[in-house]
Amino acid sequence: MNDKNATPISQLGEFGLIRHLTQDIKLTNSTSYRGVGDDCAVIEPQSGYRQLVTTDILMEGIHFDLSYTPLKHLGYKAAVVNISDVCAMMGLPQQLLVSLAVDKRFSVEDVDQIYSGIRLACDRYGVDLVGGDTSSSLTGLVISPTCIGQAQADKIVYRSGARDTDLICVSGNLGAAYMGLQLLEREKHVYDQQVHKGVSSVTAQPDFSGHEYILERQLKPEARLDIVHRLKKADIQPTSMMDISDGLSSELLHICKQSQTGCLIYEDRIPIDLQTAAMAEQFNISPTTCALNGGEDYELLFTVSLADYDKVKQLEDIRIIGRIQKAQYGCELETSSGQDFPLEAQGWQAMSETPDKSS
Repeated sequence: MNDKNATPISQLGEFGLIRHLTQDIKLTNSTSYRGVGDDCAVIEPQSGYRQLVTTDILMEGIHFDLSYTPLKHLGYKAAVVNISDVCAMMGLPQQLLVSLAVDKRFSVEDVDQIYSGIRLACDRYGVDLVGGDTSSSLTGLVISPTCIGQAQADKIVYRSGARDTDLICVSGNLGAAYMGLQLLEREKHVYDQQVHKGVSSVTAQPDFSGHEYILERQLKPEARLDIVHRLKKADIQPTSMMDISDGLSSELLHICKQSQTGCLIYEDRIPIDLQTAAMAEQFNISPTTCALNGGEDYELLFTVSLADYDKVKQLEDIRIIGRIQKAQYGCELETSSGQDFPLEAQGWQAMSETPDKSS
C-alpha cells in the first residue's frame, strides 16, 4: 500500500474501478442469468429448489489486521466465510456479490490483490461473481460479501432439527485458526518492540517455519463444501448443522437452544491437530479451550440420527464427538478424567464492548 508507482483509485473513479475489476468475469452456473452490468444481477432458480442468501461484513481492526494479513488472503477469506454459511445448510454456493470500501491508503493494485483472492475462492468453489459495490471509507478497509446458494427445499438443514439421541459430529479439526492468530499477534508484538528499539525491519522479520498449518487455517480458511458432497453421496441427511465461526461451544449451544435439547460431548473425541496442541502448550493454553472457544475454523458441526451411525463413522475427516440429550439434562462436556462440566459459550462475541477479533 506504499508503492510510489501504484495507480491512485481516483484516476479510475468508481465506475472505472468496477469495470477494471469485472471486465473479464464469465458466468458458469446455469442459475446465473445475468451478472455485472445492470442495477441488479439476475438469478433464475431451478424449480423445486430454494435460494440461500447470507452476508458477512469484515471490518479492518475488528476482523483483521493488515499488518500481517496479505490482501489476497483477505479477499479469499472474505469470500470463504460466506460460502461456508451456505455449506452449513447443506446448500451449494453459486453466486457472490462483494461490497468494498477503501480509504486513501489503497491503490488500484491493492484492490486488484483483494479481488484476486476473491476470484480465486470463486474459482475454487464454482461460484460466480455477479456484482457488488465500491465506496470510499474514512474508517479503514471494509469488505462485505453476499453469497447466494441453493438447495432442494426438503434437503435444507436448519439449526433447529436436532433430537434426543442424535449423534454430534464435526469435520476436520478445531482450534488451529485461533492458535494461528495467537502466533501472529505475538510475533507482531515482538516485531513492533524490535523496530521501536531501532532494529532493522528486515532483521526483525519473524520465522514462521514449522507453523504453516495453523497460519493457513487463520489466514486462508476453507469452506467444507466437500463434506456437503460427501454426506449427500452417503445418503446422510443431517438433522441440524452450523459452521464453526465462533467456537464449538458457542455453535453447539445455538443448536441446542433452537432445537430445545441438551447435549453431551467428550473431550477426548474433539479433533485437535498436533501443531495446534504444540502451539497451545507454548502459550500455556489448554488445546481443548482452543477448540471449544477459538472460532474461525469454518468446519461443519452437525447432528445425524443414531440410525446413521454406521454410515457416518466410515466417512473420512468426520468425527463423532457426542450426542444430543433431553433439555433437562443440560449441555455438558465430559473431560478426559470423566468429570462433567457445563458447556459455556466463551468464543467470539461480535457486539461485545471490546470486539477486537485480532487481539
